[in-house]
Amino acid sequence: MRFTYFLPLLTLAAPAFAQPATLNPAVTRIVDGVSMERITANLKKLEAFGTRNVNSSRTDPDHGVGAAMRWIESELRGYSPRLEVTLDKHRVKKQGRITADVELTNIVARLPGTINKDREVAVSAHYDTLALRAPLTEEQRRAGEQVRPADPDTPAPGVNDDGSGTAAVMELARVMSQHEFDKTLVFILFTAEEEGLIGATLFAQDARKQGRPLEAVLNNDIIGSDLSGNGEADGASVRVFSEDPNDSPSRQLARYLKEVGERYVPSMKVELVFRSDRLARGGDHTPLNQEGFTAIRISSAMENYANQHTATDTLANMSPGYTTRVAKINAAVAATLALAPKAPTAFEPIQSGPRKGQLQPMIGRGKSRYDAQLRWTPATEPDLAGYLVLMRSTTQALWERSFFVKKDAKDLLLPGVSVDEYVFGVEAVDADGNASLPSVYLFPPREKMKVETY
Repeated sequence: MRFTYFLPLLTLAAPAFAQPATLNPAVTRIVDGVSMERITANLKKLEAFGTRNVNSSRTDPDHGVGAAMRWIESELRGYSPRLEVTLDKHRVKKQGRITADVELTNIVARLPGTINKDREVAVSAHYDTLALRAPLTEEQRRAGEQVRPADPDTPAPGVNDDGSGTAAVMELARVMSQHEFDKTLVFILFTAEEEGLIGATLFAQDARKQGRPLEAVLNNDIIGSDLSGNGEADGASVRVFSEDPNDSPSRQLARYLKEVGERYVPSMKVELVFRSDRLARGGDHTPLNQEGFTAIRISSAMENYANQHTATDTLANMSPGYTTRVAKINAAVAATLALAPKAPTAFEPIQSGPRKGQLQPMIGRGKSRYDAQLRWTPATEPDLAGYLVLMRSTTQALWERSFFVKKDAKDLLLPGVSVDEYVFGVEAVDADGNASLPSVYLFPPREKMKVETY
């Protein structure tokens, strides 16, 4: 639990804003608007396509990936005229599990922001599915054979993997498109995840080339199971995976999701897993990370491997109620981020010397040399209320303390606090208590030294 301190030495006026860590009624309305009935209907429809394998029919009106893609697009377009729906198409050659040259289509719905339109918060999932042949025998495995995809028309309902994520993203697009946000919200349904993260890879590479302003991506993959294959059940927790190092932007997003998600959906516990994904596996957040974007994976705490990539990945073998609770966590986090100010800048360029122009964190030891002196570049939003300075021991997973300072503050001195023993960050907070992602005070790794000898 993080404790917030209001510092009297800053002579704060009586605040006319919600204190940090309170519930914003606007976010609560969005969370409450997420409907299990609508999510269940989406899951039933996705199951009805039989398969969403990228090699399946693209023209059949009722069966296969083409029918699924057209239905998803139509649904998104019908939610609100403010949603800008586009088809992100890529022509991909035959390779790996893709059995012929094919046009792959990611589906993207954009809800423009009102103040910071140039900042995007995204929620994503993948709508394609896969069925694999029967597992190899030990003899086949020793002979070097590999499991290959079954015929593309083999039943692959994929209701949990990843119909659950798709249904949740669609429901969030429906609910959130009825509201306005400071930042732009983007709802992305990737394709060809099962063929090697191909749809997300092509999207991420284009986004990097275009300089797309993605501030955060919440990727949902397998968020429908509350019962493991070994009989263990857990419908009250969800796992969040984030890439190393410990204070990477994605790790900060994971911490943020835990705090905000549990605040608005207290019936759920967010379990942080400090690795990029499940062991030796991957998801669509990975290529986004590889292109420098802040992205995390949200996934069920319980998985039944016997149902994955088989005809038994059906509605009967998953929990729409669990998917709805995870969707509500997504709604709370995405809405809070989209309403929050831009994060303050905690870095500045070095003015002289051999490293002139390189960025360094705005942190020091103060005049005494034994304090923590933190500075930042102020945010400029009209509804800015102040800043939260965050602090935790270097060995702790979560922020332990925070200090709230007024909006015209540009620095904070923490007397007697060692900058060597703690990690610090700073968030901008608006009048409704919505906090930005933190800017963390970290020095880059020391450069490898070159020593001249004779």
